[in-house]
Amino acid sequence: MTYERFAYLYDELMKDVPYEKWVKLLQRLQNEYQFSGHKILDLACGTGELSVLLAKNGYDVTGVDLSEDMLTVAQNKAEKNGCHVHFFQQDMSKLELIDEYDIIGIFCDSLNYLSTEDEIKATFSRVYRYLKKGGLFLFDVHSVYKMNEIFKNQTFTYDDDHIYYIWDCFEGDAPYSVDHELTFFVEDSMGKFDRIDENHYQRTYPEETYQTWLKEAGFELVEMIGDFEERIHAQTERVFFALRKS
Repeated sequence: MTYERFAYLYDELMKDVPYEKWVKLLQRLQNEYQFSGHKILDLACGTGELSVLLAKNGYDVTGVDLSEDMLTVAQNKAEKNGCHVHFFQQDMSKLELIDEYDIIGIFCDSLNYLSTEDEIKATFSRVYRYLKKGGLFLFDVHSVYKMNEIFKNQTFTYDDDHIYYIWDCFEGDAPYSVDHELTFFVEDSMGKFDRIDENHYQRTYPEETYQTWLKEAGFELVEMIGDFEERIHAQTERVFFALRKS
């Protein structure tokens, strides 16, 4: 499958994701806690949907992703939207850059795709290295509740006539982890459906564990909220961490 078809598939399935809420949250944190600067590093940027939206909101954006195909799609998307965004292919746990940034974000639960504690700790260390003193680090992760109660041993389906998928979620071997097994049927230009199988693994940790690792990396916790703008509660699905480099 070419990257154009994968991009169509990915963006089609993510079309209801509220990217604007990430931007509004970022802007609110900047205003409320006086984080200055608009030079932002978007880690695990995928097809660049959020990178482009940030650029449209006046940010100087650099996007990093592990997938070359995703970055090709992201670059094309930025050019079509008249946005100048720098894109680089790198593993965020082994980040090697030249510049420092006012803001670094890992959005859309991308951190949950790192499979080991060491990879997460290494990512926090790299973010600290490339974040300017006083800068903002913002990321979100799936909650333990979401992994255990919403994903585990559940099946989801999607059908819009052109794309159909079956998404099975199984408990992973590690605590608070899930194996996602997805089967897509995608209509081609001839009206026939191609089958595509994807396997993904995600893992999260209790909020206290993230806080410990972040403190060890040198960050100061500014705010921790649930589901964009709520107080964290027993059924919070997405946890946001806003941190400052002291």
